[in-house]
Order: sequence, then C-alpha cells, then structure tokens
Amino acid sequence: MAAGAPGPVDDGDDKGGLRAALSGLTTRGRSFLAAGVAAAVCAYVLGQGDLLRVGLLLAVLPLVCVTVLHRTRYRVAGSRRLSPSRVPAGSEARVHLRMDNVSRLPTGLLMLQDRVPYVLGPRPRFVLDRVEAGGRREVSYRVRSDLRGRYPLGPLQLRLSDPFGMCELTRSFSAYDTLVVVPRTEVLPTLRLAGEASGYGDGRQRSLALAGEDDIIPRGYRHGDDMRRVHWRSTARYGELMVRREEQPQRARCTVLLDTRRGAFQGAGPDSAFEWAVSGAASALVHMLERGFAVRLLTDDGHSVPGESADGFAGAAQESAEAAGLMMDALAVVEHSDGGDLSGAYDVLRGNNEGLLVAFFGDLDEGQTAVAARMRQRSGAAVAFVLDGADWARGRDGAPPPAADRLRLLREAGWTAVAVRPGADLVQLWQRAGEERTAGATTGFPGEWS
Repeated sequence: MAAGAPGPVDDGDDKGGLRAALSGLTTRGRSFLAAGVAAAVCAYVLGQGDLLRVGLLLAVLPLVCVTVLHRTRYRVAGSRRLSPSRVPAGSEARVHLRMDNVSRLPTGLLMLQDRVPYVLGPRPRFVLDRVEAGGRREVSYRVRSDLRGRYPLGPLQLRLSDPFGMCELTRSFSAYDTLVVVPRTEVLPTLRLAGEASGYGDGRQRSLALAGEDDIIPRGYRHGDDMRRVHWRSTARYGELMVRREEQPQRARCTVLLDTRRGAFQGAGPDSAFEWAVSGAASALVHMLERGFAVRLLTDDGHSVPGESADGFAGAAQESAEAAGLMMDALAVVEHSDGGDLSGAYDVLRGNNEGLLVAFFGDLDEGQTAVAARMRQRSGAAVAFVLDGADWARGRDGAPPPAADRLRLLREAGWTAVAVRPGADLVQLWQRAGEERTAGATTGFPGEWS
C-alpha cells in the first residue's frame, strides 16, 4: 500500500506479519479453527478417521486463508482532496477519495475507511469491488462541524479480506490532510458617514507632501529625479539639491482587537459570548479587507496577525485573500489567554497612529476600562462591542447588565461603545454603531470609520 504514490507498505519481518495476520482472524475463522481442533481431538479419542479428516479441513481452511492474505502484496495508491479545505462553522465540506491499482494484478474486495474526528461526523466506510490492473475507484463523503478548529483527516485504512470471510487485515496509508473550520461571518453594511475624507471609503488615503508653500517636506536629490521637481528654496536653505515629494497613496489601516482573556467570558459552546466575539472579529476583518484597508488582528496579549511587517499589518504587496486566510486560520484555533489585563494590546497600540480600531471586549472592570479608554488616544476612530459574560451566562431573558458606567467611560474617551446582549445580531449592532458615530461626529468626536 502507499499514500499518494505507489508502493507497498512495509509489513516488517515475516514472523511479526504472520502474528498480525493470525490476530486478524474473524469470528467465523476462529469458529472454524476451534471446531476443527475439537473435531480432531474427538476423532482421535473415538478413533473415527472420517471425523478426523473433517476436523483437519475445518482447522486448515482459516490457516490457509491467513497465509494467502498475508502473502498478498497489492500496490495501491491513495489520495484525498478537500473541497473546500477551509469552511465556516456549520457548513459542509466534501472529501474526495481516490484509489489507484498500480500493480499488474487485480485486487480482491477492499473495504476503505477514513479516520475523522468525532465532531465531524461518523467514520466513513466504503466497500470497493475488484479493481482491475491499472484501474481506479473514486468515492466521497461529507463532513460538517459547528465548532471552529483544525481537524486532521486520515490516515486512510484499507481492510483486506479473503473470499471466505475467515481473516481481515488492515493496512494504513501515511498521509493525512487538515480541514480548517473558521468562524461564521456576517456580511456587514458599508457605512459612509458624515465627515469622511475623500477616498477614505475605498480604503485609500493620500499622504500629501505638497499641501502649500509653507508645508513642503522635501527630500534629498537622487540620481534619476526629474529636475523640474527641484525645490530651490529648500536647496538654498540646506545647501544641497532638494526635490519635492510626490503624493504617496497609502492604504487606510484598521486594527481588529479581540479580547481573549479567560476571566472576561463565561460559558462555552457555539452560542457562548466568546464565540460571538470571535465571529464578530472575523466579520469585521473580512469587511474591512473587502473595503481595501490594510488590516491586522490583535489579541489582548499583544500578538498580531499577519504580522509580516514591523507594525503587524499585511504588506502592501500581499493579496487581501492571503491576509484574510492567515487571520481566519488564526481565529479558527484562537483560545482563551491566561492573562488578566489588556496591557499587551495597549503596549502595541500606543506606539503610533493605528487608524481605525474595532474592538470586541469581554467583561471590563474599572481598571481594564481605563486601559481600554487609553487605547483610543491616537486612533482615527474607535468602535467597541462590549459583552458582559455574566449576562450571556444568564441567557436571553436575563436582566440588562450594569455596564452603563463602563460604556460611559469609553465614550468619554472617544470610543463608539455598544453593549452586546445575548443573541444580538452583529449587522444591527454595526449599523447602530455607525449611527452613534454619525451623531458623535456632529458633537465633535474626531475620526471616521466605514
């Protein structure tokens, strides 16, 4: 047997392989062997020659089947293909299996089995008829999980049996694949708010070096620069040839902050507060990438994805689909952190202007509310979705959480803060945050978001 390429599996030494073959005797084979031994003993005691021949036939038949099956050397290549290899939670993926007989001899009856985690469903089993020399068989099955994560599929197993059903041997392939179940995402509406800068809604902003005669930021002359760009006033001031900078298009930035502190969330399962926050972060990431923003995912411990550049954002040459895949893969396996505060994220955010900040917070005590409020100091806009873990643990019919003081402190710091109740719809909360941001812009809150 082989996985992905032709070639037999090494069965080890003959003695070990023979012992494994004997252990593969089925109930029928063991019964025949026991009946044959019993008949032979009785024939010896009673002196019945005919009974002895019958007993020998019954005992030898399963042993012959074991020997023949042990000596069988099929050359079979197996492959697996996932369609697709990354699916949202609650969606199905199809697994395609292909078996190729690369030997010059036909195979017997083959039973094919693939190993899958129990959360993806029952273990698939298939019976393959005789495969001719050079022939192939293709089968498929579906898997589905309501829980995000990375799930290994495989290795494939082939079960060989003799025509009489006396013995069964299992041969395993070595290759396996991984199915990535990412969080569910919602299609968020595009919000164009009052006070948006021109072009900001397309995820682009221009860094203007020539905003006026007094605002010129020149640079030194480089070989090949157009002499028409020479700025003579700066040249005279610095004593060397200086040229004007051109407009530099930049991608607008967005940081999606996910609070993963273990103590900030209560409960578990697909309907828990933490899973809602993870799904919300995934939806925000996909939405902002589609708008053309340079996006990064940041957790409370300061870890950022994709993190290729020094500031953690995806590089300008990196495709949005690739960046989205990296961040969605990270969200597929994100778990609770053991940290108790948001200091790691604050240390990252306080370094420079991070543009738009979208945060999904769990429980915030007075100290952590103050830390979160300081994150807003230099961001162009900041939107916070605050989940109360105790409120989610009580369920939909619980009383409203006493989070008014926390939301008020965040809003005073410039955040657009929205409380998230159990079972809340992210699309409606996104629109509500946009409306509150529009109202805040008329009262002097800085920044825009989309």
